[in-house]
This record gives sequence, C-alpha cells and structure tokens, in this order.
Amino acid sequence: MKKRILLLALLCGTFSVKAQVLSLTECRQLALQSNKQSQINKEQVEAAKDMKSAAVANFFPKLSANGGYVWNEKNIVLMPDALDTRVGTIHANGGVDWKANSAMGQIGTAVNNFAASMEAIAPGSGARIGAFAQGVGGAFSNGIGTIYGDLRDMLTWDVEHVFVGHVGLTQPIFVGGKVVNMYKIAKSAEHIAEIKAENDNEDLILKVDEAYWRVLSVQKKKDLAQQYYDLIKKVESDVDALAEEGLATPSDQLKVKMKLAEAEQKLGMAEDGLSLSKMALCQLCGLELDYDIHVDDSSLEETAISDTIADDMDLVLASRKEIQILEESEKIAKSTVMLTASTLMPNIVANAGYLVTNPNMQNGFSNSFRGQFTAGVAVNIPIAHANDIYKVKAAKHQAKIVDLKLQEAREMITLQTTQSRQKVSDAQRKLARAITATGHAEENMRLAQEAWKEGMLSSTELLGAQTAWMNAETDKLDAVIELKMAQSTLNKHLGKSNL
Repeated sequence: MKKRILLLALLCGTFSVKAQVLSLTECRQLALQSNKQSQINKEQVEAAKDMKSAAVANFFPKLSANGGYVWNEKNIVLMPDALDTRVGTIHANGGVDWKANSAMGQIGTAVNNFAASMEAIAPGSGARIGAFAQGVGGAFSNGIGTIYGDLRDMLTWDVEHVFVGHVGLTQPIFVGGKVVNMYKIAKSAEHIAEIKAENDNEDLILKVDEAYWRVLSVQKKKDLAQQYYDLIKKVESDVDALAEEGLATPSDQLKVKMKLAEAEQKLGMAEDGLSLSKMALCQLCGLELDYDIHVDDSSLEETAISDTIADDMDLVLASRKEIQILEESEKIAKSTVMLTASTLMPNIVANAGYLVTNPNMQNGFSNSFRGQFTAGVAVNIPIAHANDIYKVKAAKHQAKIVDLKLQEAREMITLQTTQSRQKVSDAQRKLARAITATGHAEENMRLAQEAWKEGMLSSTELLGAQTAWMNAETDKLDAVIELKMAQSTLNKHLGKSNL
C-alpha cells in the first residue's frame, strides 16, 4: 500500500493520502503499470524479439563440438586364420612344400634333374647339391615366417579403447528459402505481439475511461441528490412554519415529507453507487479496493459540441490494430506457403571441421591422437514427395482464408466506424437539447422560488419545479458522460490512441 501511495505521489505531486484526486490520464497510467495482462504482453513481445533473433542466427554458420568413446571386447585382425595355418605348416616342415606351389615345383624338378646329372658325372656331387637345395629351402621358409609374423602384427588393430572428437561448422548455402521465410515469419510474429500489446492497452484504457466517467457521473449525481435533498429540506422547514400559522395543511406537509423521503432514498442510492464505482476504478488502477480515490471533475467542463469530422477510411483501416494484425497474419500465411514449398526444392549445405581419433590410420595404424581438417558440400534434391505437394496446397488454402478474413474485417470496421460516428452525433444533439432543457429548468425553478417566497405558489408546484430541475441536471450529466464515452470509443475505432 505504501509503495502504491508513493507511486501516486510521483504522478500527482503533493497530496493528501486520505483524499487523493486523480485525473483521467493518471488513472490510465496506473492501470497500465499494474495490469497483469500488460505485463504478460511485454513478456510476449520480448519472446517474439528473441525468436526473430534466433531466425537471424540461421543465416550464419553453426559451430558444434562432438566427442565419443567406445570400448571393444576384441581387436580387428585383417589376416585370415586359414593363411596363418598354411604359413605355419611351411615353417614347421623346415622347407618348401614343392608340390604346394607350381613355380616351386618347377624349380624343384630342375634342381633334382641337375643333381642327377652331376651324380652321373661326379659321384657324390648329387647328394651335396640336394643338401644345398634343402638348406636354401629352409632359409626361405624361415624368411616367409618372419615376414608373415610382422605383417600379421601390423594388420592386427588394437581397438579396445576408441576415442573420437570433432569440431565443425555448418553453413546453409541454399535451402529452398527456409531460412529467409522463417525470418519473415518471426518478424511478422514480433509485429503481431507488439500490435496486440498496443490493442490490449487501448482496450484497458477504454475500460478505465468507462469506470472513470461512471465514478464522475455517480459523484455528480450524488452532489445533485444532496442539493435536491437540501432544497426539499428547506421547503419542509417553510411548510412546517406555514402550518404553525395555519397557512398550510397537513396534506401539504405530508407531500413534502414524501418528497423528502424520496430525495433521501436517491441520495443513499447515489452514495452506494459511488462506493461501488470507486471500487471498480481502484481495481483497474491496481489500488486497494477500499482506497479513498476521488476523480477530477474539471474535465466535464471540457466537453465541446462540434461537427464530427469524417476521416479518410483508408487511413482509418490502416491504423486499426485488427487490420494490422490480419495483414501481418497474411504475410505469415504467404511465408508459410513458401516455407512449405521449400521442401520440394534442392538443399545445399557446406561444412568444415577438424576430426581427431585414437587409434588413427594416418601412418599405418597407431594408438595415438592425430587429426585432420575436413571440408565438403552436401546436396539434397527431392524427386518424388507427393505429401509435400499436398501440404503446399493446404498452406495456400490457409492463406486464402486469412485474405478473406481481412476483407471481412475491412467491411465490418467500416460499418463499425460509421455507427460510432453516428453515436457521437446523436450524443452531441442529445447534449445540446439537455443544455437547453437545463437552462429552462433553472429559470423555472428560480421563478418558482421567488413566487413561493411571495406566497403566490403552492408547495406542490415548487416541488415540481425542483424535481424538473433535478431531472434536467441529471439528463445533462448523462448526456455529457455519454458524449465522453462515445468520443473515446470513436477514437479507438478510428485507430487513434486515447493515451
């Protein structure tokens, strides 16, 4: 409560806490500051701005980092077990299996023939040549075993622990207009959020105006009821004095008392109505319901009767929030059609990155961290996507619906604005008649009071004149409030802010 009083102090200057007088502008400002829907709208606008920023970010590369670890139970062996058995057999025999290889068989046959020839020429030499060949075969088999062992070790990969890391950039080059249309949709959504916030604020202002004028109307009616009560009270005193002198009858006294009771009842109803009206205004302004609020009645004197100016309907339609929202919705619908159609167009995306692995195969196969830079371009071309074709058609139908709603809204707003202008004109004529009637009623009551003082008028006629004045003042007050509300409503329908 103290914070709210301090806020009122900042708005209105020095004042009495128990009897604060607020103008219409101050009530509007309090309502905008305390209204929860206004705060929600602000958050929605900020959210829409962030979504637009997210859409803008899609134009730029995306940087990402990935890492992974895999444990494997077994290693990778590229040499088959069958080859291992064959080589092991050769090595175990201590020589070459001449029959297992055709080339070796030919060499073996040649060696045997040569040994037999030498044995015929020089006995004993054939045995020495055979021993020499056997020694060469043993050395050859040992060499094959050693080479095979080394080769098998190199082709056996230790992949028990595998580490992979990658840092990459992805840049869309052409994605069928997805990025552009997503940005357009986000931009229109931001505009819609802003327009909706303004429209809700204007609706709130209209409610505050209605509550403000209601308080002012009831407050003035209470003052009128008090004046009327005082007038009847004075007549009662005069009639009682005349009755004591025998110049008034009990019937005259009874008539006055009945009028006094009626005036008292009206005064009580006005007081109750004022209390409830103040509570409604406090609720809109974010104040405590029992806050002793008073409104500035000087604005009633600012009401002027003038000809209603016919604004250009094209300008009116362009300034209406409903039309602006539908126009932005139409843009979203068109962008949605293009966004849906982009699924039928080629997509080209460039990427670059750095890949590091352990184990690596950049120099044989080794258990160490080594990496390399990579770059490439990916192209996707849709060929047969019947479902996307029907989605595009459905999006076009939705865009047509929004266009029809926009046309209908223009027609309804034109009719609504014309009716609002007519209400203002009617209220102006009603106020003019009420001002004339009030002038006649005041003059009639003045003449009646003079005639009553001179004893030339009955109490009934005086009461009638006072009642006529009371009714005329009430009708004038109602006409002023009606014109005020009609003007506020017309301003909103014309797209003019009441702030």
